[in-house]
Amino acid sequence: MRVLSGIQPSGSLHLGNYFGMMQKMIAYQEQQELYCFIANYHAMTSVSDGKTLASGTLEAAANFLALGLDPEKSMFWVQSDVPEVQELTWILSNFTPMGLLERCHSYKDKIARGAAANHGLFAYPVLMSADILLFQSEKVPVGRDQKQHVEVTRDIAIKFNNEYGDIFTLPEAEIDDQVATVPGLDGQKMSKSYKNTIDLFLDEKPLRKQIMRIVTDPTPVEEPKNPDACNVFQIFRLFLDKEQESSLRRRYLVGGLGYGEVKQELFETVRDFFAPYTERRRVLLAEKEELRRILSWGAEKARQVAARTLTKVRKKTGLSY
Repeated sequence: MRVLSGIQPSGSLHLGNYFGMMQKMIAYQEQQELYCFIANYHAMTSVSDGKTLASGTLEAAANFLALGLDPEKSMFWVQSDVPEVQELTWILSNFTPMGLLERCHSYKDKIARGAAANHGLFAYPVLMSADILLFQSEKVPVGRDQKQHVEVTRDIAIKFNNEYGDIFTLPEAEIDDQVATVPGLDGQKMSKSYKNTIDLFLDEKPLRKQIMRIVTDPTPVEEPKNPDACNVFQIFRLFLDKEQESSLRRRYLVGGLGYGEVKQELFETVRDFFAPYTERRRVLLAEKEELRRILSWGAEKARQVAARTLTKVRKKTGLSY
């Protein structure tokens, strides 16, 4: 089974990135054919400063490697190092009805929140489709908010296949209901856009400050509390096994648990969980040339796969003559 997903280098990583995609992707390398890339073209919809994007790309690579991605076991590259994706994006654009893109919720949501209404943001799903179809991906782990984009990919692939034969594999979105939408400090989906994240690799003081900002209700300490309505509990449970989660749930229900107390426990848990990864990341970022070598090697391997698909596409569409 070929699994593909990517992550944007548009700022610091947070728990939503880790539990929503990165942890699962790293686990896949032991049992599936894993394709994982840093989506720096996609990041341009929100990052315009060149130095920021370049440094963020290397940081994203270091983050993945520090968290356990093994370039020997997986395909790992930077999106812009595989130019075939842009050629396929243009080709697919000619099989993408305007109405299909106009119905995309993500575009409407970002515009409503103040994002610039430009072509890059509007055509984002076509670029995502090219990422997926270029590598004949079978499974695409995504958050619930990205499910529609995988459906758009399928629609475009079906339209193309109907015209030229079975060129593209039809991908399936995979959503883990337990982590499909990791809640942020305010209970909305954790997102840099919403400024409600708990970031990875922070020093203790800023990490504790973020966690203490998690929004809670005014229920007094002595009274029972509803864990399912508590943002702290919903984040904390991501780190717990079933027995630990049940124990914390009981503490909520019997009363006597203060939100400050459980926030402190969450802070200590997050700090200790990511401590070894933080040190590994520090070492990697001190060796940027080695990072670039790893990414270049990954891009070479990815381009070999991409070329096989694009050769078929070019032949069918008449671009090869």
